[in-house]
Amino acid sequence: MATIKIKQTGSPIRRTKDQRATLVGLGLNKMHKVSELEDSPEVRGMIRKVQHMVEVQG
Repeated sequence: MATIKIKQTGSPIRRTKDQRATLVGLGLNKMHKVSELEDSPEVRGMIRKVQHMVEVQG
């Protein structure tokens, strides 16, 4: 299955608990960390929720 790389570009400081939990669910917890996940509708929805703090790399 296709994969997608996600890089955290924004800090979770002063964000809501659900946005922090979404970052952890994506495998991101530190700035500039890259996570590679399967490209699925669930992952796309999580990315959309925190799109202001992440960058999709491909």
